[in-house]
Amino acid sequence: MGKRRPAKKPRWQKEIAKERIEILLAEAEKAVKEGKVNFANRYARLAKLIGMRYNVRLTKEQKRRICKYCDAFLYPGITCRVKFDPKSKRVKIRCSICGKLMSIPYKLKK
Repeated sequence: MGKRRPAKKPRWQKEIAKERIEILLAEAEKAVKEGKVNFANRYARLAKLIGMRYNVRLTKEQKRRICKYCDAFLYPGITCRVKFDPKSKRVKIRCSICGKLMSIPYKLKK
């Protein structure tokens, strides 16, 4: 007898999960602006966990707001440093909490 696959989550659960992720990231941004970095990091971690539990992909914008290594909420000037590298055409983001460097490619509009 083969292994039984877990039941697929209903569509309405996935929609609620997407809404919840958006709400949590918005609350994380508010918390960072108020100086509550620990709350913001907790909200970002919860958003990532909800996405994994309900098999919901985060959008590119949402992924770029969360550190890949420590799950911290990234807000330029407070929890991360942002630099533009014109040679390699990348945006370099350094997390202030774990110190890891992430780079995102960009194209110049003509």
